[in-house]
Order: sequence, then C-alpha cells, then structure tokens
Amino acid sequence: MALTLVPIFLLTACTQSEPKAETVISQADVASVSVTPVEKLPTARIVALANGAAELITAMGYRANLVGRDIASSTSELQDVPLVTSGHQVIPETIIALQPTLVIIDDATGPSSAITKLTAAGIRIVKVSQSWDLAQLITKIEQIGAALGSPQSAARLNTLLTESVDENLVGISASEQRLKIAFLYLRGTSSIYLVGGKGSGADYLINAAGAIDVGSQEFDKPFTPLTAETMAQLNPDLILVMIGGLESVGGVSGLVELPGIAQTAAGKNRQVVAVDDSLLLSFGPRTPSLISQLAEAFGVIKSA
Repeated sequence: MALTLVPIFLLTACTQSEPKAETVISQADVASVSVTPVEKLPTARIVALANGAAELITAMGYRANLVGRDIASSTSELQDVPLVTSGHQVIPETIIALQPTLVIIDDATGPSSAITKLTAAGIRIVKVSQSWDLAQLITKIEQIGAALGSPQSAARLNTLLTESVDENLVGISASEQRLKIAFLYLRGTSSIYLVGGKGSGADYLINAAGAIDVGSQEFDKPFTPLTAETMAQLNPDLILVMIGGLESVGGVSGLVELPGIAQTAAGKNRQVVAVDDSLLLSFGPRTPSLISQLAEAFGVIKSA
C-alpha cells in the first residue's frame, strides 16, 4: 500500500527548515555504527533473542559468532543468520539443533516453556535488560559484553554510540516553538490503538530530535488507549507511527478516521512521519542515525 505522507515545517532558533517531500524513514535511510572487537571469541556460538541483541553483537564485531536470531533483528547483514522464532515465539527445537554456547534473552522473550526446554538442554542462557533510551542501551551493551566475555569491546561500542548521539544532538534547537508530537502504536487488524507516554521509547527519540513528546508529558505509563478525549487533550502538531501500523489502519486517510485524530492539528494538516517497524524502537547501533533522520523529518535544522 502506498503511503501518502506530507511535508513537515518547523521554525527553530537557528533558521527555518525547508519542507521535506518525504516523511517515511526506512531501514535504508539509516546507518549503523560498529567497532573492531578487542577480545576474540573463536568458539562462541550465539543465539540472540533479546530485542536488538543481534544488531548489537554485530556492531561489537562478532557477527561471525551469531548462529540464530529473533525476527526483530532485521538488518541486511543479518539476513543469512537463521531465524529461530515464529513471529516472536521461540522455537526451542530449532535453537537446540544449532548447538549454541549462549542464548541471550530479555523479559519479552517467550514463551516461558521454551526457555525451560533450553535450560533443560544444558544451554547457557543470559537475560539482559530492555532498553528504551540511551542510558538503558549502554547498560544493555555492558550486560551483553559481560555475557560474551568481551567487556572491552562493549565499552568501545558504548563510547562510539555516546559520541555519535552527542554529534547528532549538536545544533538541534531548544526553541520554545518546538513541534508537539504524539507517538501512536497502531495494529488495526487487532483493534489496538495506543498513545505513547513516558517510557514508550519514542519519547526519548522525539525529545532527542528536538521536538516535544506530548504523550510523555501527560501520561506516566508507556501506553494509554487512544480516545477522542485523549487526542483533544494532546492536540499534537504531528503524529509519529510505525509504517506497518499506519498501513494497518489504511494509511493517512484511515488514520484521520480514528477517534479524535481529525480534530487535532496533525490530523487537520495530515502531518505524519512513519518509521520502519523494526527500526523505531530497536535501540541499538542505528539509533544515532535515526535521531538525525527524525530531526530532519521534524524540520529541525542543525547549526553549522
């Protein structure tokens, strides 16, 4: 389905931005940072099931050690690493057949019966934290580095990520005229319509890209059901969505038919930015580049 999206305009303290003709951010639009590994892991066979873990392990320089991954890690360089899940459900028999020395999971990995089978098979399993901002991402990388026995490589990647994010933040305006943005999590086929709040992950990205996440200002929990009253209360200038979510409601035309959307400034002006589903909340080596792309899509201009 073709997405009909429109340009975005914002005044910043630095200068005025030119309207952009394209507001879809795909995986091809962002770049990943990576480092040369310090430690060597010649015999490690890793299955990465935690969200974004396969990308982080690749960025640390251990792509050759990956023997299995979850569907959420979908960069082109990982396409030949076997999927060991059905959707996001772990298939223990597939993993056991790969003879891994380490399986990395997080709180979202399941079902629990599958993890029990892996443990019973004598496979080493390490749970790492989920990450919804840069600080949590740094912690997660440290945990993965400890699990792999490569703390120096993890530290090297953390340094590069922090520097890259800082570089992308330079010059992003702190203008009082910052764009007000609401993140909507949409799954029209399942009738799931949620507004992102504090801790959704999108709040960090929106604020880092020089805009205001109005959902996180109003709601202390990550997600709140979308209602006409909620949207009237937030009245965003722009709506941020995932590409798959937008398609699931029939594109922008379907989006503005959801409760209260048409009455917001974003709905009236059809101001929407759609980001690849596996990219937006992955929080990994592509995050610095994503922040830069979002800043451009929001119309924020960096100073020279």
